[in-house]
Amino acid sequence: MENKYDIIVIGGGHAGIEASFVASRMGCKVALVTMNKYTMGRPSCNPSIGGTAKGHLVKEIDALGGAMAILADKAGIHFKMLNRSKGYAVWSPRCQIDKDLYPIYVYKLLSQQPNLTIVEATVKRILIEYYRVKGIETLDGDRIYANAVILCAGTFLNGVMWTGLKATPGGRFNEPASKYLSDLLAEFGFETGRLKTGTPPRVWRHSIDFSRLEIAPGDDPPQPFHRNTKQVKNRIVCFSTSTNQTTHEILQTGFDQSPMFTGRIKGTGPRYCPSIEDKVNRFADKTSHKILLEPEGLFTDSIYVNGFSTSLPEEVQIKGLHTIPGLEKAELIRPGYAIEYDFFYPYQLKLTLETKLVEGLYFAGQINGTSGYEEAAAQGIVAGINAALKLKGKEPFVLKRSEAYIGVLIDDLVNKAPEEPYRIFTSLAEYRLLLRQDNADERLMKYGYQFGLIPEEEYEEHLRKMELLEKSYDESKRYKIKPEDINHYLLSVEETPIESTVDLHYIAKRSNVNLLDVLNIVNSTPEVLLQLKKFPELINRLQIEIRYEGYLERQRKEIELFLQNENKKIPPNFDYWKLNSLSKEAREKLSKIRPESLGQASRIPGVSASDVAILALYLKG
Repeated sequence: MENKYDIIVIGGGHAGIEASFVASRMGCKVALVTMNKYTMGRPSCNPSIGGTAKGHLVKEIDALGGAMAILADKAGIHFKMLNRSKGYAVWSPRCQIDKDLYPIYVYKLLSQQPNLTIVEATVKRILIEYYRVKGIETLDGDRIYANAVILCAGTFLNGVMWTGLKATPGGRFNEPASKYLSDLLAEFGFETGRLKTGTPPRVWRHSIDFSRLEIAPGDDPPQPFHRNTKQVKNRIVCFSTSTNQTTHEILQTGFDQSPMFTGRIKGTGPRYCPSIEDKVNRFADKTSHKILLEPEGLFTDSIYVNGFSTSLPEEVQIKGLHTIPGLEKAELIRPGYAIEYDFFYPYQLKLTLETKLVEGLYFAGQINGTSGYEEAAAQGIVAGINAALKLKGKEPFVLKRSEAYIGVLIDDLVNKAPEEPYRIFTSLAEYRLLLRQDNADERLMKYGYQFGLIPEEEYEEHLRKMELLEKSYDESKRYKIKPEDINHYLLSVEETPIESTVDLHYIAKRSNVNLLDVLNIVNSTPEVLLQLKKFPELINRLQIEIRYEGYLERQRKEIELFLQNENKKIPPNFDYWKLNSLSKEAREKLSKIRPESLGQASRIPGVSASDVAILALYLKG
């Protein structure tokens, strides 16, 4: 085993996969250190990728040149676009993945990647000298040296799994915890806390009565995540059912043995993804909660009971499941459990995800207090890119809130230092109509190309598409449509007929009109619009741009104002304590987080508008 690399990535979860993948492709010599190279990327909880806002993150990772979308399409077995009944801003792709195939594709991708070496080992210590990272030491005593280390340990740091009052050390089912790193880093000055997440029981397929369940099919046709995937297939269907009052009463009998209610678990759990016992306790007025039964793969009989995350005793879990329609005779493969683990408060990070305390040390993933594979992967790609850029002596890569959900995620983590597992939501993005999942390439592919992660030929094709989209928008205002050519279609979609010739732009604004249908109906279509018809995804994007142009323009103007404060930089070592006119709380928070700009300072809880005004005045002077 070689012992000198440019970058060491610790952990083979979703953050570690992205960090090692992009850093090696940027020309750095990378070692990915993992306990087991064959379980890299294994889903410890829900075997799915994407979901509300999470799908946006996957599309953004893809636009930057990351791996998650590629892997999701290969291992995907059930694809669905969520929130279709709502506005385009919240449409979010999701796919069910085969839990056994996904790590196989991960290993195949990473093991064939030039500049990347997979090292099977447990890291005992991160080597630090004079507040600069030097490498790692493994449990076997081997030392590996590097100028950058990216820690992506997930839930493995001092992880403890709970089922009832039974506690088992581990970071995931049948995998050991990492017992050393967080304690050693805490001794070095890093502030740690405890968080909790959980997973539901798995049951055998043959023990389910499917006749009592509702089918939850995928989309037809299904849409892939990766920009170059031509086609994906739905290979399974999911099924839905629900709990009832009897279920809740049985679950309540186990509350006195719940590690959460009895205080055994000290860590805070995710508020927006609570356990079933937490839902029963907090929402006592609800008589049922939705349950989704999701096959975990093509070659397994394991069914994931989504919506039933729990750490109650195993016997209580079984009794509760048997009251749910379709699960009356369900047999457990394994019970649900909660996992409590160490995390590092993310105010200790720069926006590049490099730690403020130790140069060259980066944190990415659940150790920063996030929840979810997609949030972890988003941090991994940012940390990997920035570690590579720093070693090359180039400017850091920081995405703004106005550019990407990734920017929203990291900005929230650093500024607000959440006390509970953080998960991304569309409601957290102020400019979500501009940050849609369908235009991630338009927003971010330029960066992927700049870093060498998007091939030149592909980027040039992307630019040609964007030029076609712009020309088509202009043409939509010039191209005229007569009443006799369109009224029969308008009536068929319950729209008011037109009385005189109008432009295509006017027609496309109507809520029931499908622009592709219109282009297929009208005669003498201009060449630019004929070219557009070759790309259905661009037609949909053009319709969004036309239909919501007023709202989009308003958000673009809001971003201009937002960027004014974002571009007002604060010196790195600015002494806030010398500004006596700032409130004491503001001085404490600003000194702790050390914002890089006036805009970032304005988003820190405890820093008031008057504090920002005072700071702006001082910086101007």
